[in-house]
Amino acid sequence: MSVSIILQQMGVICILVVIGIYLYKKKVIDDRTSQKLSTIVVDVCNPALILGSILSGHMTATHNDLLIAIALGAAFYVILVILGFVIPRILKSEPYNRKFYNLITVYTNTGFLGLPIAKAILPANAILYVIVINIFYSLFFYTHGMAILHSGIERKNTDTNEPNHKHPLLAIFNIGTMMAILSLVVFWFEITFPPIISNTIEYVGNATVFMSMTLLGVSIARSNFFKSFKNIRIWLYIVIRMIIVPVILVAVMYFAGFNTESTLAVCLMAAVPAGSLPLITAEKMGLDTEILSSSIAMTTFMSIFTITAIMSVVSVLL
Repeated sequence: MSVSIILQQMGVICILVVIGIYLYKKKVIDDRTSQKLSTIVVDVCNPALILGSILSGHMTATHNDLLIAIALGAAFYVILVILGFVIPRILKSEPYNRKFYNLITVYTNTGFLGLPIAKAILPANAILYVIVINIFYSLFFYTHGMAILHSGIERKNTDTNEPNHKHPLLAIFNIGTMMAILSLVVFWFEITFPPIISNTIEYVGNATVFMSMTLLGVSIARSNFFKSFKNIRIWLYIVIRMIIVPVILVAVMYFAGFNTESTLAVCLMAAVPAGSLPLITAEKMGLDTEILSSSIAMTTFMSIFTITAIMSVVSVLL
């Protein structure tokens, strides 16, 4: 994977983000429309992109690669869980906000943002590792992540009665996770679909990059970006979590002898910005989400530059 390809593809992504900002400023996309489009991306396009990547025929990974991907995915999140306790203390955040820095350290935007970028810049075989990491995202968030949210955090409004997380483990079985598992089953047993089905899946999946990047632009346009820009802790978080951590992981995997595809996939998944699921869940629980929303806005904007730089350098070294 050459640097020029990464720069070209990230340049395309930047343009799509700018289109989203423009559409929001011109009121073509408002908050309600954005919410509906996000649902389409999360529940329809992204799952189709996952399965379509397996059905494309471009992937030459083996069963052994899948087993390695599962081991890497588990190890990846175990490391992040540990960092989730360490990084907030390095940032010297307030006790209340420490939980939120923990969440954005562990649960980054591996799906909504990571999958489309992976599809755009990574080799076909690397997508297998990305899919597995996204499965572990759901497994860890609805267990470890929910525990972090519920423990030691006072509600913003004690009268708030969350509807809601009576059975958080059931949320693991969302359409994205189920489609990812189905994709691995299809890959393992080499299942083929009729052309009319596989082509439909491919067309729907191809819409993911444009829609998700446009919505990313909308998110940036409506955020309080300048307030986030002044938060020193968020800048320090970006340096540690989005630059230093990916570089260290790449170095470890390189000297451990992992193949290029797995190393690139883990690097990208480690470099993506803070994800929105912790924010959405915290809002439903009536918690103060200012740190989460500010971090998402700032890290998302900066990820355009940090991902481009890191992936370009790593691709040269590998």
